[in-house]
Amino acid sequence: MRNDRWLVAIVAALLLAGCGGGAEIDTGNGKAVALRKEQVRETLPDGGAMPGWKESVRPYAMEMDKLYLSVACPIKDNAGCENSRFYGASTFRRDDSAVNATFLVIAYDSEQAARKAYDVLWNDYYGKRAGERARKFSLGPIGERRDARFGSYGYHGEPSTVAQFRVGTTLLWAMADSMDKDKKDDVNEDATRDLATVLAKRARQAQNGDTPSATL
Repeated sequence: MRNDRWLVAIVAALLLAGCGGGAEIDTGNGKAVALRKEQVRETLPDGGAMPGWKESVRPYAMEMDKLYLSVACPIKDNAGCENSRFYGASTFRRDDSAVNATFLVIAYDSEQAARKAYDVLWNDYYGKRAGERARKFSLGPIGERRDARFGSYGYHGEPSTVAQFRVGTTLLWAMADSMDKDKKDDVNEDATRDLATVLAKRARQAQNGDTPSATL
């Protein structure tokens, strides 16, 4: 997780410099459409959507190229990024603790492409982000597909969660971690569900043609 935040921060700096599985559940009434770059950026929560949190990296979205392929799909041949169009991210830190939250979006050109990429990215990379001994937990009816794990990412037992879910033509991630191993209660399943729910709702709103407005 710490490495993910560094990657997000590095990419943001380049921009500023000018450079629980289960059955599918459709939680929206709109058609699955391919998002534009600006819609991907708007899907990501910003400061207004995250009361009690401070932006570390403001929402951004960029076209997929060699750099973003290596960030979004850092596995052999960038598997899982086939037919992807845009990558976006934003990160936050809680005002009253050492907890960090990271939101990621990969936007594909079709629902079929997003569906095909889901298992590749979860099994080979993102599903491992909470450590080898991470346990699964349920996100509830979020998106058409969803998985989540709770574990530890650091050498000292710092808590970490990762949630991956699909909404239409997008794959999304909500991740949380704490740099303080003695405050494990600050990172928990309920908080991760809340983060995932906000991102999923905003993705659904964007694909329905609305301006994302869901807040924490």
